[in-house]
Amino acid sequence: MPEQKIKHWPENERPRERLIKYGAESLSDAQLLAIILRTGSGEKGVLGLSMSLLDAFKTLRNIDAASISELSSMKGLGTAKIAQIKAAFELGKRLMGESSDGKPVFSSSHSIYSYFAPRFKNLKKEFFIGVLLDAKNRLIRECKVSEGTLTNSLIHPREAFKEAVKESAASVIFVHNHPSGDPTPSRDDITITERLKSAGDIIGISVLDHVIIGDGKYVSLKEKGVL
Repeated sequence: MPEQKIKHWPENERPRERLIKYGAESLSDAQLLAIILRTGSGEKGVLGLSMSLLDAFKTLRNIDAASISELSSMKGLGTAKIAQIKAAFELGKRLMGESSDGKPVFSSSHSIYSYFAPRFKNLKKEFFIGVLLDAKNRLIRECKVSEGTLTNSLIHPREAFKEAVKESAASVIFVHNHPSGDPTPSRDDITITERLKSAGDIIGISVLDHVIIGDGKYVSLKEKGVL
């Protein structure tokens, strides 16, 4: 028997009406997902679909981490609903990464990847970027250090830290892309990172990470133990 549509529920039980009246915090995970999904599919109403999604993936974190193909395997989830889910989770991440004054806060390698990956997508050349941060890891500004195939001789600490010194940055994160799509660090990538860390230690500007961005994935040299 088809599940009763939400519009036929008592008004004070409908998720959207409850959110407006009592606040988003009063809703369950399933009810919040139902608002995002908007409609059900076939014999399953939107709340039933939301509960099935939670039942299949167990946690919101797992839903966020699920690939497009994994979500597509759920009956009732088409392209539009998957896009709605991904957009909602991404907005949440961006909010968590934003300080009260609106400046991005980079507290993890994933936050760097999320911020830069869209801009590096489909680029045919390598770009080496310095991300200048204050004492609270808030973005001061970013600067291009180099463009083109990276070699140990191409990235000079003087150029890499010039803007960081000028801006009195507390720390810096270096980011670059691999146009091949494979973010596995090369020997030069590791040598450059070690050299920049040593230079940063001398001038008193910490190198927090060097993140290499590929096609849909990244490598943190801090997490690899290079820093």
